[in-house]
Amino acid sequence: MDSPLQLGNENLSEEVKRQVPSPLTQFQRNFIQTVTLLRKLPARVLHCKKPRAAVTLLRIDQEAVKSLTEEDAEDFLLSKVDLRRQQISHTLDEVQEVIHQLTTEVSRQDLRFQAVPYSDTYNGNIKVLAPSQFLITVPMRGLAGYREAREQHWRYYSLKGTRLSCPLRAPEGLQQWLQVEQFMKSIWQWHEADVNIEGDIVPAKVLQVFRQLVEKAITTCHLSGKVSMLTNSPAVWVAVETSVCQVEIELAPTVEIPTAWSEKAQWPRCRKCWPSPEKVECIKSFGFNLLARSNYHWQLSFSQAEQVLLEQLDEDGGCRRQCFQALRQLMEDVWCPGKRPVITSHHLQMVLFWTCEKHPHLKDWQDFENAFPRLVRKLHKCVSQHFLKHYFVPRSNLLQSTNSSELDSLAQKLAFFLKNPRISLP
Repeated sequence: MDSPLQLGNENLSEEVKRQVPSPLTQFQRNFIQTVTLLRKLPARVLHCKKPRAAVTLLRIDQEAVKSLTEEDAEDFLLSKVDLRRQQISHTLDEVQEVIHQLTTEVSRQDLRFQAVPYSDTYNGNIKVLAPSQFLITVPMRGLAGYREAREQHWRYYSLKGTRLSCPLRAPEGLQQWLQVEQFMKSIWQWHEADVNIEGDIVPAKVLQVFRQLVEKAITTCHLSGKVSMLTNSPAVWVAVETSVCQVEIELAPTVEIPTAWSEKAQWPRCRKCWPSPEKVECIKSFGFNLLARSNYHWQLSFSQAEQVLLEQLDEDGGCRRQCFQALRQLMEDVWCPGKRPVITSHHLQMVLFWTCEKHPHLKDWQDFENAFPRLVRKLHKCVSQHFLKHYFVPRSNLLQSTNSSELDSLAQKLAFFLKNPRISLP
Protein backbone atom coordinates (compact mmCIF):
# COMPACT_ATOMS: atom_id res chain seq x y z
CA MET A 1 0.00 0.00 0.00
CA ASP A 2 1.06 3.57 -0.54
CA SER A 3 0.65 4.67 3.08
CA PRO A 4 0.33 3.14 6.55
CA LEU A 5 -3.06 1.85 7.57
CA GLN A 6 -5.04 3.86 10.10
CA LEU A 7 -6.88 1.73 12.63
CA GLY A 8 -10.20 2.36 14.31
CA ASN A 9 -12.53 0.79 16.86
CA GLU A 10 -10.78 -2.51 17.67
CA ASN A 11 -11.50 -4.72 20.68
CA LEU A 12 -8.10 -6.00 21.71
CA SER A 13 -7.38 -8.98 23.95
CA GLU A 14 -4.17 -9.89 25.76
CA GLU A 15 -3.28 -12.06 22.77
CA VAL A 16 -3.49 -9.04 20.50
CA LYS A 17 -1.27 -7.00 22.78
CA ARG A 18 1.40 -9.66 22.56
CA GLN A 19 1.33 -9.43 18.76
CA VAL A 20 2.32 -5.75 18.73
CA PRO A 21 6.09 -5.41 18.18
CA SER A 22 8.13 -4.24 21.17
CA PRO A 23 8.99 -1.81 22.50
CA LEU A 24 5.61 -0.04 22.46
CA THR A 25 5.41 3.69 22.01
CA GLN A 26 3.43 5.67 24.57
CA PHE A 27 0.73 6.25 21.97
CA GLN A 28 0.45 2.54 21.20
CA ARG A 29 -0.02 1.78 24.91
CA ASN A 30 -2.69 4.47 25.17
CA PHE A 31 -4.31 3.24 21.96
CA ILE A 32 -4.54 -0.34 23.25
CA GLN A 33 -6.09 0.85 26.50
CA THR A 34 -8.60 3.01 24.64
CA VAL A 35 -9.79 0.43 22.15
CA THR A 36 -9.92 -2.28 24.82
CA LEU A 37 -12.28 0.02 26.73
CA LEU A 38 -14.61 0.03 23.71
CA ARG A 39 -15.76 -3.46 24.68
CA LYS A 40 -17.44 -1.96 27.76
CA LEU A 41 -19.13 0.96 26.03
CA PRO A 42 -22.88 0.92 25.26
CA ALA A 43 -23.98 0.18 21.72
CA ARG A 44 -25.23 3.77 21.30
CA VAL A 45 -21.59 4.92 21.39
CA LEU A 46 -20.17 2.17 19.19
CA HIS A 47 -22.84 2.75 16.57
CA CYS A 48 -23.06 6.50 16.97
CA LYS A 49 -24.58 8.17 13.91
CA LYS A 50 -22.25 11.14 14.46
CA PRO A 51 -18.74 9.72 14.12
CA ARG A 52 -17.02 12.96 15.12
CA ALA A 53 -19.01 13.05 18.35
CA ALA A 54 -18.02 9.48 19.15
CA VAL A 55 -14.37 10.23 18.44
CA THR A 56 -14.49 13.29 20.68
CA LEU A 57 -16.10 11.27 23.43
CA LEU A 58 -13.40 8.63 23.25
CA ARG A 59 -10.67 11.29 23.04
CA ILE A 60 -8.85 9.45 20.27
CA ASP A 61 -6.24 11.46 18.38
CA GLN A 62 -6.78 10.40 14.77
CA GLU A 63 -3.54 12.01 13.64
CA ALA A 64 -1.61 10.06 16.25
CA VAL A 65 -3.10 6.82 15.00
CA LYS A 66 -1.20 7.34 11.74
CA SER A 67 2.05 6.69 13.59
CA LEU A 68 1.25 3.01 13.73
CA THR A 69 3.33 1.06 11.26
CA GLU A 70 1.75 -0.89 8.44
CA GLU A 71 2.78 -4.14 10.10
CA ASP A 72 1.11 -3.08 13.34
CA ALA A 73 -2.04 -2.13 11.44
CA GLU A 74 -2.25 -5.48 9.69
CA ASP A 75 -1.81 -7.28 13.02
CA PHE A 76 -4.57 -5.23 14.62
CA LEU A 77 -6.96 -5.85 11.73
CA LEU A 78 -6.38 -9.60 11.64
CA SER A 79 -6.69 -9.78 15.41
CA LYS A 80 -10.13 -8.19 15.06
CA VAL A 81 -10.97 -11.07 12.74
CA ASP A 82 -10.23 -13.49 15.57
CA LEU A 83 -12.39 -11.49 17.94
CA ARG A 84 -15.22 -11.54 15.40
CA ARG A 85 -14.92 -15.32 15.18
CA GLN A 86 -15.16 -15.64 18.96
CA GLN A 87 -18.20 -13.38 19.17
CA ILE A 88 -20.06 -15.12 16.35
CA SER A 89 -19.16 -18.53 17.78
CA HIS A 90 -20.78 -17.55 21.09
CA THR A 91 -23.84 -16.15 19.31
CA LEU A 92 -24.13 -19.27 17.17
CA ASP A 93 -24.22 -21.50 20.23
CA GLU A 94 -27.27 -19.65 21.52
CA VAL A 95 -28.93 -19.44 18.11
CA GLN A 96 -28.42 -23.14 17.41
CA GLU A 97 -30.10 -24.14 20.66
CA VAL A 98 -33.14 -22.00 19.88
CA ILE A 99 -33.45 -23.03 16.22
CA HIS A 100 -32.96 -26.72 17.03
CA GLN A 101 -35.73 -26.49 19.62
CA LEU A 102 -38.08 -24.68 17.24
CA THR A 103 -37.49 -26.90 14.21
CA THR A 104 -37.76 -30.07 16.30
CA GLU A 105 -41.25 -28.95 17.27
CA VAL A 106 -42.02 -27.99 13.65
CA SER A 107 -40.89 -31.44 12.50
CA ARG A 108 -43.08 -33.09 15.14
CA GLN A 109 -46.08 -31.21 13.76
CA ASP A 110 -45.25 -31.78 10.06
CA LEU A 111 -42.87 -34.54 8.99
CA ARG A 112 -42.08 -32.75 5.70
CA PHE A 113 -39.74 -30.45 7.63
CA GLN A 114 -36.63 -31.76 9.38
CA ALA A 115 -35.11 -30.38 12.55
CA VAL A 116 -31.95 -28.32 12.09
CA PRO A 117 -29.25 -30.27 13.97
CA TYR A 118 -27.08 -28.76 16.67
CA SER A 119 -23.36 -28.99 15.94
CA ASP A 120 -20.33 -28.20 18.10
CA THR A 121 -18.25 -27.70 14.95
CA TYR A 122 -19.23 -26.41 11.50
CA ASN A 123 -22.97 -26.45 10.79
CA GLY A 124 -23.69 -26.54 7.06
CA ASN A 125 -27.28 -25.37 7.63
CA ILE A 126 -26.15 -21.98 8.95
CA LYS A 127 -24.67 -19.20 6.85
CA VAL A 128 -23.46 -16.03 8.57
CA LEU A 129 -24.30 -13.14 6.24
CA ALA A 130 -23.35 -10.51 8.85
CA PRO A 131 -22.66 -10.62 12.59
CA SER A 132 -26.37 -10.15 13.31
CA GLN A 133 -27.87 -11.66 10.15
CA PHE A 134 -28.01 -15.41 9.51
CA LEU A 135 -29.52 -17.62 6.84
CA ILE A 136 -30.55 -21.04 8.14
CA THR A 137 -31.70 -23.72 5.75
CA VAL A 138 -34.36 -26.10 7.07
CA PRO A 139 -34.11 -29.45 5.23
CA MET A 140 -37.28 -30.92 3.76
CA ARG A 141 -37.82 -34.67 3.66
CA GLY A 142 -39.85 -36.97 1.46
CA LEU A 143 -38.33 -35.99 -1.91
CA ALA A 144 -35.60 -38.18 -3.39
CA GLY A 145 -34.11 -39.09 -6.78
CA TYR A 146 -34.03 -35.63 -8.36
CA ARG A 147 -33.76 -35.22 -12.12
CA GLU A 148 -33.87 -32.13 -14.31
CA ALA A 149 -37.25 -31.32 -15.85
CA ARG A 150 -37.55 -32.47 -19.46
CA GLU A 151 -40.82 -30.85 -20.46
CA GLN A 152 -41.28 -27.10 -20.40
CA HIS A 153 -44.79 -25.73 -20.06
CA TRP A 154 -46.45 -22.42 -19.24
CA ARG A 155 -47.92 -21.76 -15.80
CA TYR A 156 -51.30 -20.05 -15.59
CA TYR A 157 -52.18 -20.34 -11.89
CA SER A 158 -52.22 -17.80 -9.08
CA LEU A 159 -51.05 -18.61 -5.57
CA LYS A 160 -54.71 -19.25 -4.68
CA GLY A 161 -54.99 -21.74 -7.53
CA THR A 162 -57.19 -19.63 -9.80
CA ARG A 163 -56.62 -19.51 -13.54
CA LEU A 164 -54.61 -16.59 -14.99
CA SER A 165 -55.17 -15.14 -18.45
CA CYS A 166 -51.42 -14.61 -18.98
CA PRO A 167 -48.59 -17.01 -18.10
CA LEU A 168 -46.34 -16.43 -15.14
CA ARG A 169 -42.83 -15.10 -15.63
CA ALA A 170 -40.43 -17.90 -16.48
CA PRO A 171 -37.59 -18.50 -14.01
CA GLU A 172 -34.26 -16.82 -14.71
CA GLY A 173 -30.81 -16.73 -13.18
CA LEU A 174 -30.76 -18.64 -9.92
CA GLN A 175 -34.46 -19.53 -10.10
CA GLN A 176 -36.41 -22.55 -11.28
CA TRP A 177 -39.73 -24.36 -11.04
CA LEU A 178 -39.99 -27.57 -9.03
CA GLN A 179 -42.35 -30.37 -9.97
CA VAL A 180 -43.15 -33.41 -7.84
CA GLU A 181 -42.55 -35.53 -10.95
CA GLN A 182 -38.89 -34.46 -10.92
CA PHE A 183 -38.38 -36.85 -8.00
CA MET A 184 -38.44 -40.60 -8.41
CA LYS A 185 -39.66 -40.96 -4.84
CA SER A 186 -42.02 -38.58 -3.05
CA ILE A 187 -44.34 -38.94 -0.06
CA TRP A 188 -48.02 -38.24 -0.57
CA GLN A 189 -47.97 -35.02 1.49
CA TRP A 190 -46.10 -33.21 -1.32
CA HIS A 191 -49.10 -33.84 -3.59
CA GLU A 192 -51.45 -32.04 -1.20
CA ALA A 193 -53.05 -28.71 -2.14
CA ASP A 194 -51.45 -26.90 0.79
CA VAL A 195 -48.12 -26.91 -1.10
CA ASN A 196 -48.93 -28.14 -4.62
CA ILE A 197 -50.59 -26.42 -7.59
CA GLU A 198 -50.94 -28.33 -10.89
CA GLY A 199 -48.03 -30.60 -10.02
CA ASP A 200 -45.66 -27.81 -8.94
CA ILE A 201 -44.38 -27.53 -5.38
CA VAL A 202 -44.84 -23.79 -4.90
CA PRO A 203 -42.39 -21.94 -2.60
CA ALA A 204 -45.01 -19.44 -1.37
CA LYS A 205 -47.31 -22.28 -0.34
CA VAL A 206 -44.48 -24.06 1.45
CA LEU A 207 -43.53 -20.82 3.22
CA GLN A 208 -47.13 -20.25 4.31
CA VAL A 209 -47.33 -23.69 5.91
CA PHE A 210 -43.88 -23.34 7.44
CA ARG A 211 -44.54 -19.85 8.85
CA GLN A 212 -47.66 -21.06 10.67
CA LEU A 213 -45.71 -23.98 12.12
CA VAL A 214 -42.91 -21.69 13.36
CA GLU A 215 -45.41 -19.32 14.98
CA LYS A 216 -47.01 -22.23 16.84
CA ALA A 217 -43.62 -23.64 17.82
CA ILE A 218 -42.54 -20.34 19.40
CA THR A 219 -45.55 -20.54 21.74
CA THR A 220 -45.32 -24.28 22.36
CA CYS A 221 -41.60 -24.07 23.21
CA HIS A 222 -42.21 -21.08 25.52
CA LEU A 223 -39.84 -18.89 23.52
CA SER A 224 -42.10 -15.85 23.09
CA GLY A 225 -39.80 -13.70 25.21
CA LYS A 226 -36.73 -14.68 23.18
CA VAL A 227 -38.00 -15.19 19.63
CA SER A 228 -40.33 -13.02 17.57
CA MET A 229 -41.60 -13.23 14.00
CA LEU A 230 -40.65 -10.51 11.50
CA THR A 231 -43.28 -9.73 8.89
CA ASN A 232 -41.52 -7.39 6.46
CA SER A 233 -40.67 -10.08 3.89
CA PRO A 234 -42.39 -12.92 1.98
CA ALA A 235 -39.70 -15.19 3.43
CA VAL A 236 -39.79 -16.45 7.04
CA TRP A 237 -37.73 -14.20 9.31
CA VAL A 238 -37.38 -14.36 13.08
CA ALA A 239 -35.53 -12.16 15.57
CA VAL A 240 -33.66 -13.97 18.35
CA GLU A 241 -32.40 -12.21 21.46
CA THR A 242 -28.94 -13.45 22.47
CA SER A 243 -26.61 -12.35 25.24
CA VAL A 244 -24.50 -10.53 22.62
CA CYS A 245 -27.10 -8.86 20.41
CA GLN A 246 -30.39 -9.35 18.63
CA VAL A 247 -29.95 -11.57 15.59
CA GLU A 248 -32.23 -11.58 12.56
CA ILE A 249 -32.54 -15.00 10.96
CA GLU A 250 -34.12 -16.13 7.72
CA LEU A 251 -35.41 -19.69 7.97
CA ALA A 252 -35.50 -21.12 4.45
CA PRO A 253 -37.19 -24.49 3.77
CA THR A 254 -34.71 -26.32 1.56
CA VAL A 255 -34.76 -29.24 -0.84
CA GLU A 256 -31.30 -30.79 -0.65
CA ILE A 257 -30.10 -32.38 -3.90
CA PRO A 258 -26.75 -34.08 -3.18
CA THR A 259 -26.88 -36.41 -6.17
CA ALA A 260 -26.79 -33.95 -9.09
CA TRP A 261 -25.30 -30.70 -10.37
CA SER A 262 -27.69 -28.09 -11.71
CA GLU A 263 -27.72 -27.66 -15.48
CA LYS A 264 -27.90 -23.90 -14.91
CA ALA A 265 -24.48 -24.03 -13.27
CA GLN A 266 -22.31 -24.26 -16.38
CA TRP A 267 -19.12 -24.51 -14.39
CA PRO A 268 -16.15 -24.74 -14.66
CA ARG A 269 -15.54 -22.41 -17.55
CA CYS A 270 -13.14 -23.38 -20.30
CA ARG A 271 -9.37 -23.01 -19.89
CA LYS A 272 -9.48 -21.85 -16.27
CA CYS A 273 -6.65 -22.79 -13.92
CA TRP A 274 -8.53 -22.30 -10.66
CA PRO A 275 -9.60 -24.49 -9.06
CA SER A 276 -7.90 -27.63 -10.34
CA PRO A 277 -9.91 -30.25 -12.29
CA GLU A 278 -9.67 -32.64 -9.33
CA LYS A 279 -11.14 -30.05 -6.97
CA VAL A 280 -13.87 -29.20 -9.47
CA GLU A 281 -15.11 -32.78 -9.51
CA CYS A 282 -15.00 -32.91 -5.72
CA ILE A 283 -16.95 -29.67 -5.42
CA LYS A 284 -19.61 -30.72 -7.93
CA SER A 285 -20.13 -33.99 -6.04
CA PHE A 286 -21.73 -32.02 -3.20
CA GLY A 287 -24.68 -31.12 -5.41
CA PHE A 288 -26.88 -28.09 -4.74
CA ASN A 289 -29.97 -26.96 -2.86
CA LEU A 290 -33.28 -25.34 -3.72
CA LEU A 291 -34.48 -22.71 -1.24
CA ALA A 292 -38.02 -21.44 -0.69
CA ARG A 293 -37.51 -17.66 -0.54
CA SER A 294 -40.04 -16.23 -3.00
CA ASN A 295 -43.47 -16.88 -4.48
CA TYR A 296 -43.29 -19.12 -7.53
CA HIS A 297 -39.61 -19.92 -8.13
CA TRP A 298 -37.12 -21.90 -6.07
CA GLN A 299 -33.70 -20.36 -5.59
CA LEU A 300 -30.60 -22.36 -6.43
CA SER A 301 -27.97 -22.47 -3.70
CA PHE A 302 -24.45 -23.90 -3.79
CA SER A 303 -23.54 -23.36 -0.14
CA GLN A 304 -21.66 -26.64 0.29
CA ALA A 305 -19.66 -26.14 -2.89
CA GLU A 306 -18.81 -22.60 -1.78
CA GLN A 307 -17.69 -23.84 1.63
CA VAL A 308 -15.36 -26.42 0.07
CA LEU A 309 -13.83 -23.70 -2.11
CA LEU A 310 -13.26 -21.53 0.96
CA GLU A 311 -11.70 -24.35 2.96
CA GLN A 312 -9.19 -25.15 0.19
CA LEU A 313 -8.25 -21.56 -0.68
CA ASP A 314 -4.67 -21.48 0.52
CA GLU A 315 -3.36 -25.01 0.10
CA ASP A 316 -0.45 -23.44 -1.80
CA GLY A 317 0.40 -21.15 1.11
CA GLY A 318 -1.19 -17.97 -0.25
CA CYS A 319 -3.02 -15.22 1.63
CA ARG A 320 -6.44 -15.42 -0.06
CA ARG A 321 -8.33 -16.23 3.13
CA GLN A 322 -6.50 -13.50 5.01
CA CYS A 323 -7.50 -10.96 2.35
CA PHE A 324 -11.11 -12.14 2.44
CA GLN A 325 -11.29 -11.92 6.22
CA ALA A 326 -9.80 -8.42 6.23
CA LEU A 327 -12.24 -7.30 3.51
CA ARG A 328 -15.19 -8.72 5.44
CA GLN A 329 -14.03 -7.06 8.65
CA LEU A 330 -13.73 -3.62 7.06
CA MET A 331 -17.08 -4.07 5.34
CA GLU A 332 -18.85 -4.89 8.61
CA ASP A 333 -17.07 -2.34 10.81
CA VAL A 334 -16.50 0.66 8.54
CA TRP A 335 -17.92 0.59 5.03
CA CYS A 336 -21.25 -1.17 5.42
CA PRO A 337 -22.29 -1.69 9.07
CA GLY A 338 -25.81 -2.55 10.18
CA LYS A 339 -28.13 -5.50 10.71
CA ARG A 340 -28.99 -5.98 7.05
CA PRO A 341 -26.04 -4.60 5.08
CA VAL A 342 -26.36 -4.05 1.35
CA ILE A 343 -23.28 -6.25 0.84
CA THR A 344 -23.07 -9.46 2.89
CA SER A 345 -20.35 -12.05 3.35
CA HIS A 346 -21.95 -14.06 0.54
CA HIS A 347 -21.40 -11.20 -1.92
CA LEU A 348 -17.80 -10.96 -0.75
CA GLN A 349 -17.31 -14.69 -1.35
CA MET A 350 -18.39 -14.22 -4.95
CA VAL A 351 -15.92 -11.34 -5.33
CA LEU A 352 -13.19 -13.53 -3.88
CA PHE A 353 -13.94 -16.50 -6.16
CA TRP A 354 -13.93 -14.37 -9.31
CA THR A 355 -10.64 -12.75 -8.26
CA CYS A 356 -9.08 -16.14 -7.54
CA GLU A 357 -10.13 -17.39 -10.95
CA LYS A 358 -8.64 -14.35 -12.69
CA HIS A 359 -5.46 -14.54 -10.58
CA PRO A 360 -4.96 -18.28 -9.99
CA HIS A 361 -1.23 -18.37 -9.24
CA LEU A 362 0.52 -18.29 -5.88
CA LYS A 363 2.63 -15.28 -6.92
CA ASP A 364 -0.57 -13.22 -6.98
CA TRP A 365 -1.36 -14.10 -3.35
CA GLN A 366 2.00 -14.12 -1.58
CA ASP A 367 1.90 -10.50 -0.48
CA PHE A 368 -1.06 -9.18 1.51
CA GLU A 369 0.02 -5.61 0.76
CA ASN A 370 -0.62 -6.09 -2.97
CA ALA A 371 -3.30 -8.79 -2.92
CA PHE A 372 -5.73 -7.01 -0.60
CA PRO A 373 -6.13 -3.80 -2.70
CA ARG A 374 -6.72 -6.02 -5.75
CA LEU A 375 -9.68 -7.59 -3.97
CA VAL A 376 -11.03 -4.18 -2.96
CA ARG A 377 -10.73 -2.97 -6.57
CA LYS A 378 -12.81 -5.92 -7.77
CA LEU A 379 -15.46 -5.19 -5.16
CA HIS A 380 -15.46 -1.49 -6.08
CA LYS A 381 -15.99 -2.32 -9.74
CA CYS A 382 -18.94 -4.60 -8.97
CA VAL A 383 -20.57 -2.14 -6.57
CA SER A 384 -20.05 0.83 -8.92
CA GLN A 385 -21.62 -1.04 -11.83
CA HIS A 386 -24.38 -2.57 -9.65
CA PHE A 387 -23.39 -5.87 -11.19
CA LEU A 388 -21.98 -8.94 -9.44
CA LYS A 389 -22.22 -12.28 -11.22
CA HIS A 390 -22.87 -15.41 -9.22
CA TYR A 391 -19.76 -17.55 -9.45
CA PHE A 392 -21.55 -20.74 -10.49
CA VAL A 393 -24.39 -19.14 -12.47
CA PRO A 394 -22.87 -16.05 -14.16
CA ARG A 395 -26.14 -15.11 -15.81
CA SER A 396 -27.47 -14.14 -12.39
CA ASN A 397 -26.71 -10.63 -11.11
CA LEU A 398 -26.64 -10.74 -7.30
CA LEU A 399 -27.07 -6.95 -7.09
CA GLN A 400 -30.04 -6.73 -9.41
CA SER A 401 -32.59 -5.99 -6.67
CA THR A 402 -30.24 -4.13 -4.33
CA ASN A 403 -30.85 -0.55 -3.22
CA SER A 404 -29.03 1.66 -5.74
CA SER A 405 -28.37 4.59 -3.43
CA GLU A 406 -26.78 2.32 -0.83
CA LEU A 407 -24.54 0.81 -3.50
CA ASP A 408 -23.52 4.26 -4.72
CA SER A 409 -22.68 5.34 -1.18
CA LEU A 410 -20.59 2.23 -0.64
CA ALA A 411 -18.82 2.76 -3.97
CA GLN A 412 -17.72 6.22 -2.81
CA LYS A 413 -16.28 4.79 0.40
CA LEU A 414 -14.38 2.12 -1.51
CA ALA A 415 -13.07 4.66 -4.01
CA PHE A 416 -11.82 6.84 -1.17
CA PHE A 417 -10.07 3.87 0.42
CA LEU A 418 -8.35 2.93 -2.84
CA LYS A 419 -7.02 6.48 -3.20
CA ASN A 420 -6.01 6.71 0.44
CA PRO A 421 -5.75 3.10 1.75
CA ARG A 422 -6.24 3.65 5.45
CA ILE A 423 -8.50 1.87 7.87
CA SER A 424 -10.16 4.92 9.38
CA LEU A 425 -12.35 5.34 12.42
CA PRO A 426 -16.03 4.71 11.62
